[in-house]
Amino acid sequence: MDRTQTIKTRRENWVLRHPLLRKYMPLVHEDLTATYSRDLHKWLIIAPIIGVTTGLAITSIAIVVLGKVWPVVLGYYLRHHWAIVPGLVAAFAITGLIMQFLTPDPDEHSTEEVIRSYHEHQGDINMRPFLPKLLAAITTVAFGGSTALEGPSIYGGAAIGSWLWAKLRWLRLDARDRRIMLICGAAAGMSAVFRAPLTGIVFALEMPYKDDLAHEALVPSLIASVVSYITLSSFLGGAPLFDFASSTSFTGKDLVGSALLGLLIGLIAMAFVITFRRMRVFFVKSSLPHWVKMAIGGFLTGLCGLIFLYFFHGTLVPLGPNYEAVGMILGIHHSTLELVMFGVLKLAASAFTLGVGGVSALFVPLFLTGGSFGVAFAQSVVHSPAVELYAAVGMAAFIAAGYKTPLAAVVFVAEATGGHAFIIPALIGSAVAYAVSGDASASGDQRLHEGVRVQELRHVVVGSVMQQKVISVQAALTLREFTELLSPHYHHSTFPVFEDDELLGAVDVWSVAKVPTQRWETTRVRELTNRHVSRVPSDCDVMEGLRLLLSEHRQHMLLITSPAGKLEGIVTKTDILQALNTRRDAPMPASLEVVSKEHSLV
Repeated sequence: MDRTQTIKTRRENWVLRHPLLRKYMPLVHEDLTATYSRDLHKWLIIAPIIGVTTGLAITSIAIVVLGKVWPVVLGYYLRHHWAIVPGLVAAFAITGLIMQFLTPDPDEHSTEEVIRSYHEHQGDINMRPFLPKLLAAITTVAFGGSTALEGPSIYGGAAIGSWLWAKLRWLRLDARDRRIMLICGAAAGMSAVFRAPLTGIVFALEMPYKDDLAHEALVPSLIASVVSYITLSSFLGGAPLFDFASSTSFTGKDLVGSALLGLLIGLIAMAFVITFRRMRVFFVKSSLPHWVKMAIGGFLTGLCGLIFLYFFHGTLVPLGPNYEAVGMILGIHHSTLELVMFGVLKLAASAFTLGVGGVSALFVPLFLTGGSFGVAFAQSVVHSPAVELYAAVGMAAFIAAGYKTPLAAVVFVAEATGGHAFIIPALIGSAVAYAVSGDASASGDQRLHEGVRVQELRHVVVGSVMQQKVISVQAALTLREFTELLSPHYHHSTFPVFEDDELLGAVDVWSVAKVPTQRWETTRVRELTNRHVSRVPSDCDVMEGLRLLLSEHRQHMLLITSPAGKLEGIVTKTDILQALNTRRDAPMPASLEVVSKEHSLV
């Protein structure tokens, strides 16, 4: 027995020492290492966990809102129109109180928080206000706010993905994996709420950027979306959410009509998005308590529903999740005026709901508005009987233009409506609407992919790139004195303003140019000073500085101040771009030598 074992051992050793094996084993190891360099097999464990967890959470929310609360609330509103305004004021006030007292920032939630977390916080979402935010979403949507469940679903899934990253660290997850899990969860949430797994994948990948995809999250998002969809379908069924007939074929005339409809919707979407963002900035900057802002929004939203029901009697109303409105628009004949008024008031109600701080997103409102405009266009402009085709094109076009997600828009129409025959016209309409609407997006935190190149500076502080030789002015100067003191050699557009030794803010030449020259003798610089220019310490991260410069509260410069409030320097977008170029052209030292230079702005 011992001899047999010895012979066997010798044979094994000979095989392991065989020249061919010793020659090719390193090559095999190299090939396998390259093949599995992305460690994709770990996502076979992680993604299904995210999918199941997210699917169960979204199923619970959908049952509560769509199955229990909203049908009762809608029925009561339709029977008692007088209850719409007070009902929405009360619901929105409750939402405002929840967000004001149970969350650290009442204006940070839904898709905006997910996108910001992806770009700025490595996918880390604060889980302490998780349940209050979901509760606020329920009170916003279930009692008539003009929005639906995509906001809490995307946020809920993304937050779950971010939270699971900390729980699954034993799978050798790195910081980059947290961003992937964030997008993975968002895809799972979108997939479940719309019963459309492909839509969930594409929308989540398109969501962070206006012009690109978050490619690294593709495979995990695919797995999580399918698992989340299966989880929800096992409770609520898997039929398309907005099922309508799609057997009608299209003609060359329909393709031309689709392009024209995309053009019109692109322009409308651009105007709406710009108005919405302005309204959002106004309410964010308002000093009113958050619950008061929300109560105002509830009043205005309720008025939109009340006005529509006053002129058009029926069950169609531009309030709430409105999933039932798709069938009404397509299955019941409505006049063009009624369809247009529905779309206009739906947009207005959505702006009032979300502009003041309501917790959700604009995906479904844009979808429904596009559908109503599409049917109206078919009836009155091209006089086509294929109203469903133009409804599908309008739906896809509005989503593509409003959210800068053209692929997700077309896929969503195909999956959620069963309208696969309309993919080509929807693609044409979406492409035209996307191009016409430019960079206007409902999401203020979406970015162009080229912009993320500055991530190379994420470990650099503003003190390393700031300008120290700064040209400032005194607040007591008249505009005449101010302009006379400016040297023709100074090509500056913005200047820090001091009141003696106290830093007040900044003034720009564009503000001066708006004042009639006859008033320059009596108008002081202090009257035009912007006192809300951001002040940051010298150890502030450059990425945070860039975010402030590119935020909705557009600023030409940041004031770098000491703890005592003394001005140490300024930073502009030009400084950050120069630092980026320096980093590319030569290795940037850990501590940059600061060169004194004069303030120069683009």
